[in-house]
Amino acid sequence: MQRKFALPALTVAAVTGSLFVAVSPASAHGYISSPPSRQANCASGAVAGCGDIVYEPQSVEAPQGSMQCNGGGSRFTVLNDSAKSWPATTVGTSVTFNWVITARHATATWEYFIGNTKVASFNDNGAQPGATKSHTVSFAGYSGRQTVLARWNVKDTINAFYSCVDLNFGGTTTNPTPTPTTTSSPTPSPTVTSSPTVSPTASPTATPTPTSTSTSGTTTWAAGTSYKVGDRVTYNGVTYSCRQAHTALSGWEPPYVAALWAAV
Repeated sequence: MQRKFALPALTVAAVTGSLFVAVSPASAHGYISSPPSRQANCASGAVAGCGDIVYEPQSVEAPQGSMQCNGGGSRFTVLNDSAKSWPATTVGTSVTFNWVITARHATATWEYFIGNTKVASFNDNGAQPGATKSHTVSFAGYSGRQTVLARWNVKDTINAFYSCVDLNFGGTTTNPTPTPTTTSSPTPSPTVTSSPTVSPTASPTATPTPTSTSTSGTTTWAAGTSYKVGDRVTYNGVTYSCRQAHTALSGWEPPYVAALWAAV
């Protein structure tokens, strides 16, 4: 009797286990790196006080259909804070959004909203994206500062990934204009003509050979370059280590793609 009972029990366990695998969450992750989304600005340090989104800009995942920057979940609510000093990128009427995909998954659609208006939608019909994804969207008729909500809807789960991008349309910006150099600055003193003359017998000073800025395998970051895990680059005086193999694109500068680069 015990043997007859054991077999059905094992069968039930196996079926239960297979169901658990079937409904496990999607492994896909991604976010907009350029123009910098709110989570990209947090990850790069352009905006402070963001919480743990700094370490997981690619993980803003929640059920499909939300109109909130964090997808309406319990995490990353800081992304919904419109009172925070989010930088806005100045753009024209056509904007190209670049996604960094850190884990790929079959895709239903990509959607872009301003307010409750769907500005654009791209149907991938279940295709799996590559390591990057780009969409060019027309915003004709929009002006001034606007927040664009982007949704990446996964095909075979109920979830989506969310990114909010703050933009200034029309070529204007809310950032202060740099103050021109004042004309009241002291005028440099003219060169003294009585400087000692170099002796004709003195040997000319040799021009020093420029020292290479590459040290210990570190090079300057450049778009179009293929990087592998562990490669080191410098950008604006900061050194970064490659976290994921990729070919760099303009707009993927290390400070804006925390999924690809880590400051060291």
